[in-house]
Amino acid sequence: MPSVTLTVNGKQATVEVENRTLLVQLLREHLGLTGTHVGCDTSQCGACVVHVDGASVKSCTLLAVQAAGTNVLTIEGLAKGDELHPMQAAFRENHGLQCGFCTPGMVMSAVDLAHRNAHPTEHEIREWLEGNICRCTGYHNIVKAIKAGAEAMAGSR
Repeated sequence: MPSVTLTVNGKQATVEVENRTLLVQLLREHLGLTGTHVGCDTSQCGACVVHVDGASVKSCTLLAVQAAGTNVLTIEGLAKGDELHPMQAAFRENHGLQCGFCTPGMVMSAVDLAHRNAHPTEHEIREWLEGNICRCTGYHNIVKAIKAGAEAMAGSR
């Protein structure tokens, strides 16, 4: 079995995996980082979004061996200790979640958007979230939360 070395949430990890192991499986099953969710097995729901070298990626679409040598950030690595990341706080304050299953992927996608566009419009947010599915809400509060989170992130730069 190949050995994969990558940095996850600032810590280097080396894991032996089968060639067919997906990044989401490495994170959940080998490293115990279960905040990254598996929702569809078809790469359509976005519940498994993480950042790989700074860009949001559906971790169910990437083999673990392809992630060798990369920097991976999961929802568990977003907060600074007990202090929520501004996007996480915005989701909480704006009721941008309901059951919470899609929330980690939504938050990780939203952080990437805010890094690329500090002041996204509602239309830009909705377009960006096209690959993230929430089965509980009408997205209104999610969009509101992302707008607030992006503003907070821009203010803290």
